[in-house]
Parts: sequence; C-alpha cells; structure tokens
Amino acid sequence: MEETESEWKPQVRAQAHVAAATSQGMMADVTAYFGFTCTGSSDDGRERHITTDISPTYVKQILELQEAGATEEDLHPIVAEAITKSYFTEWGTRANGLRADFTSVSSISFRF
Repeated sequence: MEETESEWKPQVRAQAHVAAATSQGMMADVTAYFGFTCTGSSDDGRERHITTDISPTYVKQILELQEAGATEEDLHPIVAEAITKSYFTEWGTRANGLRADFTSVSSISFRF
C-alpha cells in the first residue's frame, strides 16, 4: 500500500521539510495561466502545465508561509518567482529580466 504525505509520522514529515529547505529542494507541479513581463518578449501568456525543481531557498519560504497559515493564493507569488527562476530563466542563464506571474490556477502540488 502506498503511503501519502498525510499519513507520514510527524517526525518523518519534519525531516523531509528540513531536507527540502536546506539541500534537496522539491518538485512543483502547476497548471495555470502564465503571463510574462520582459523587454522584447514575444511569448504571450497562456495556460501551461509545468513540473520543475524548486530550490531550497524557495522551499524554505513556502514552508514558512504554510506554517504561518498562508492560503494557497498567498503562496502564488513566491511559487511563480520560483518557477520563473527554475523553468523560464534556467537559474539566470537565459531570458534575463523575465518575470512570470500566474493566474487561474487549475492545480498546484509539491513533491519532496
């Protein structure tokens, strides 16, 4: 039988959170309408399904916001920034100055 995150013991969950926030990061899986801001951009906004790594820096911020009682909508700006860095600008190696925001979120999930 496959265990889900909600069935994890609290200690195991805490260890996974620490590892994700300090060294491993996590995967984000998002389906949403992504719009872009960038000088000279020719890529119009549209709905996309994106699965990408989120760096530990962003994981830490996301987990802290969740622990503080943030709603999913409260997390959207930081998740959009994390996806911009990881997926769209490939950690600053392309699309300098690009900013991606998302709206009309169909689904969002995280995997450790």
